[in-house]
Amino acid sequence: MFRLFLIIVFIVSLAGLWYLALRIHRFTFFQKMEEDHKILSWILAALPEAVVVGWAFLNTTAMLVVLIHLIVGWLLCDLIAFLVKKAAGKQIPYNYKGLAAILLAVVYLGAGWYFAHHVYQTAYTLTTPKDVGEEPLRVAAIADSHIGITLDGEKFAAQIERIRQSDPDILLIIGDFVDDDTKKADMVAACSALGQLDLPYGVYFVYGNHDEGYFGYRNFTAEELRTELVRNQIKILEDECVLIDNRFYLAGRKDRSMPERMEAEELTAGLDPSKYTILLDHQPNDYEGEEASGADLVLSGHTHGGHIFPVGLIGLAAGANDRVYGKEQRGNTTFIVTSGISGWAVPFKTGAISEYLVIDIQGKK
Repeated sequence: MFRLFLIIVFIVSLAGLWYLALRIHRFTFFQKMEEDHKILSWILAALPEAVVVGWAFLNTTAMLVVLIHLIVGWLLCDLIAFLVKKAAGKQIPYNYKGLAAILLAVVYLGAGWYFAHHVYQTAYTLTTPKDVGEEPLRVAAIADSHIGITLDGEKFAAQIERIRQSDPDILLIIGDFVDDDTKKADMVAACSALGQLDLPYGVYFVYGNHDEGYFGYRNFTAEELRTELVRNQIKILEDECVLIDNRFYLAGRKDRSMPERMEAEELTAGLDPSKYTILLDHQPNDYEGEEASGADLVLSGHTHGGHIFPVGLIGLAAGANDRVYGKEQRGNTTFIVTSGISGWAVPFKTGAISEYLVIDIQGKK
């Protein structure tokens, strides 16, 4: 769904480039220059767009996001100026309107840059009639680190240290740990940071749709990723359930993109229903089956909380996901979708924050 959106954005952007060129050229500076140097005035007016388009060689997706926000911002300012003229009969000077459009895009995307690069801790407290021990079970969880987008190996390690300081019993990694653009050195450093954690119940991992790689151009293989995870004592769950300390079950599903993955009910069949069950599924789109499985808590990522507004809402309306962000209760099952500790391809988050989760699960006394 996100890729389809990007294709649509790219097509719209082609038309938008001409629209922006016309709008930039209407600034007084270029209008006066046109009187004596028409061609030069158009060349200089197109220069800001050329810089943005040139960014495509570094990050095409980010270029498209910047371009579309500039186009939409300018359209919005044109609309406001039109309504003001209709209502009050006053013409807003073009320079003011143009500067407002640029400022709007800069402020909006600047905030998006901040929320993508600034990682928050999001805390939840859940209660259950089941016995999970005398003390609350503290679960830390991350998803969608996409190592290399906003977090390289060193920055990821710094976030893992923050998580360690929250004193969790276990850390869960809910897919899309790496991406196609991840460098091997950063992958190795990130795995090493996880391996240095000393948690009572360790670190567990399920695959996301990006972990195996799509395009085959990154400088390490899926098998090398697996080797590094195992070397650092990170336990990989692929349609598997484990009973941890006779206290709770942890069930990890293969990603939806992987062939022959088990149904949720099949995965949890035979588990002791008196014990608390946490189910990990990277993509939040099987809520009906996971509720029927008897899982008490289902954790997912994948959506990035919406990432670039309004992509999340579009995906939700199209049925690509059952939820985009946050907590939802269905029957006896609690579903939580995290917006992820980073994002895919785009170093902005205009529809969400970057976060890791700390979940306290309180049982019966």
